[in-house]
Amino acid sequence: MPTDRRASLKRLLGSGERSLESLALAAGAASFAAVGLIAIPVFGLGGAPISGPGSIGQYAAVASGVVAIVAFALGSAIVAGREGVGRMRALDVLDVVALAIAHGVIALLTWTLLADILERAFIGAPVFAVPLLVIAGSAGAVTAYVVFSSATHMDLLLLAIVLAVFLVEGMLASMLTASDPHWWAEHLSALGMTDDLSARAFNLTLIVAGFLVTTLARAATTTVTTPHTHGRRNVRVCLVLIGVLLACVGIFPVDTHFWIHTIAASGMAVTFFVLVIALRRWIPGTSRSFLVVGWSFMAVIVLLAVYFIVGLYTLTAVELVAGILVFTWLILFIRNVAALGADARRSGMPGAGPEVRLQPR
Repeated sequence: MPTDRRASLKRLLGSGERSLESLALAAGAASFAAVGLIAIPVFGLGGAPISGPGSIGQYAAVASGVVAIVAFALGSAIVAGREGVGRMRALDVLDVVALAIAHGVIALLTWTLLADILERAFIGAPVFAVPLLVIAGSAGAVTAYVVFSSATHMDLLLLAIVLAVFLVEGMLASMLTASDPHWWAEHLSALGMTDDLSARAFNLTLIVAGFLVTTLARAATTTVTTPHTHGRRNVRVCLVLIGVLLACVGIFPVDTHFWIHTIAASGMAVTFFVLVIALRRWIPGTSRSFLVVGWSFMAVIVLLAVYFIVGLYTLTAVELVAGILVFTWLILFIRNVAALGADARRSGMPGAGPEVRLQPR
């Protein structure tokens, strides 16, 4: 980008937190107007139920999902413009797309869940025309403001929170809409075996979560300081491999690609074990307490696997607990890496980079 155009863009977008806050408020106001106005032809100035087909809850959820994707893409573009970033790399584009989809799904599921709860609190109550427009617009405004702020302040901890919320809500949505109420009697992957909406939600959740894990892996290991020659690279490879295998579990359903699905799912556990066991050697500065947590999580997973083999636990229980432990470990790993980097910067250790912010570079 030419220097004069870059300078003009920076002046237009501003350079401080106040300008970002103003832009976030503007995004919220624009979304309030857009979502509210579109609701007029959708509902025809009539009332609607709180939840269910044709409801204000359904409209607000879908509209907010779209608003979230647009707001995140816009926020990322603005940050790139302020930082003077030229053409984005392919991986940066994939990161933005995955994060935008994750925010869109979170908005969609959050408003759907809230509408369902309110429907149970106000059984049979309709929403009249004027409150309907205000509620719909407000949902869009809140979504745009929060997501725009998320896009412009994205860092490792926030990304980890987005990943956790996205996984929990995506899985719950798939479980609650499953056509077979006894899916849990088989295994967790049974949620992705059918051709209904539940299976698509399950598989899409895993695919997008896989992209998010690879984003975390590349960002979290950027400033890791270690005397081991290939320590940082080895940790990054393991984390990226976990993300790729997680995406493969969603890409290849167990009913149509049994062996690929099984190898991908098993590979995640094996890679996690390798990472936990070798972490002390690859990154000697890792705190002893975090190492103990990793070994404890690994022991619990092995114990649950033994319980499954002897028939005490179902495979679904083992998969759920193992998944929770692995992603809890990932979030704790991010916090420990951030603390390790902060200590290295404070002590002036050679190779200690700046604080990581997930912006296109």
